[in-house]
Amino acid sequence: MEPQVTVNRTNVVTDIYTCYGIDNISYDLTSTGNPFVICVLLYMFLLLLSVITICGNLLVIIAIIYFKQLHTPTNYLILSLSAADLLVGLIVFPFDMTFTFSSCMYHENFFCKVRGSFDVSLSTCSVLNLCCISIDRYYAVCQPLTYKIKINHHAIVIMIKLSWGVSVLIGIGVMIIGKCEENCAINILITNTIAPILSFYLPVIIMLCIYLKIFFVAQTQVRSIQNTTSRSSESRGTVSKMERKATKTLATVLGVFLLCWTPFFLYLTFMPGG
Repeated sequence: MEPQVTVNRTNVVTDIYTCYGIDNISYDLTSTGNPFVICVLLYMFLLLLSVITICGNLLVIIAIIYFKQLHTPTNYLILSLSAADLLVGLIVFPFDMTFTFSSCMYHENFFCKVRGSFDVSLSTCSVLNLCCISIDRYYAVCQPLTYKIKINHHAIVIMIKLSWGVSVLIGIGVMIIGKCEENCAINILITNTIAPILSFYLPVIIMLCIYLKIFFVAQTQVRSIQNTTSRSSESRGTVSKMERKATKTLATVLGVFLLCWTPFFLYLTFMPGG
């Protein structure tokens, strides 16, 4: 039998599962499972994910700040990425635990819009920082002679400011556009299509193109090294291993990235009603 949800705004029911704690609404859940157990498992999963995210990114931030030898342009981008992910663990996950499994499932209020704004802003910031890191790696691998000239501290500061500035603007825009009473077609178009394109799909296309270019250049460099070394079977085997390792590393980085972010932005794009 399909789970049924009955809403009655005239009665106040106090015996409600924890993650459905909404005043002045009663829910009649008919299911073979136990909603309370599901709620507890979801809270535990988000709590564990939050702790891992906070601890991992905090270690990265402390290491980069403390060790002076890590004060490089590339590591500053990694520092910015870790700061964005740290805020995801500190803000987004607790907000999701507080609102997503309670009132935001049934109606939206100001805090639900703030939660959504933080979700979009910080996830966009992570994606844009990763895009900046790919640009940094492109110049390091494909144009090493001009790398230090083009990717200096000034350029890194501009990249970081743009990543955070664009992310904040998109998050605020999503929250403002979300306030819609009637004729919301344009608002839904912007929230569900334009915002995900700017926040995720366009940066992903840029990153894919850049990393494919890096991969092809790296392959060319490996073949060049192979041609300048001896033709022994040992050297050919070493080069072959290098090529396989580069391929696996690139596939792993892009695969994990797409696996983590694609479901969220697909949901943001195709969720009913915006």
